[in-house]
Amino acid sequence: MSPVGHWQTLDEKTHEVKSQVHISESGGVLSGRIEKLLRKDAKQDAVCDECSDDRKGKPMLGLEIIRGAKKADGKDVWESGKILDPENGKTYTLRLTPIEDGRKLEVRGSIGPFGRTQTWVRTQ
Repeated sequence: MSPVGHWQTLDEKTHEVKSQVHISESGGVLSGRIEKLLRKDAKQDAVCDECSDDRKGKPMLGLEIIRGAKKADGKDVWESGKILDPENGKTYTLRLTPIEDGRKLEVRGSIGPFGRTQTWVRTQ
């Protein structure tokens, strides 16, 4: 089961829906963009003020937050990519693991030995 598709991201503390992300594949490499901001208080015209790379000042809608993930040999895991947390501008090493027959996606971002895992829910 591939991570390609539409996913809802959830706030880890409140479990509120934060955004919808679309993951696509080109040449075996995954990328993901924010399609919708779903929080009640979300500013639809917000930009990534905290970003420090080519995404600085870019609109959150359409922002590429997943770059360069590739399928690991012999496993349903996508690794070697990076994920951006637009709230703090930090980029983390990424691992994507589809679970529950592809209905959910474990999204692990880490820096060195430290990291956290979010579970995203497929919408389509």
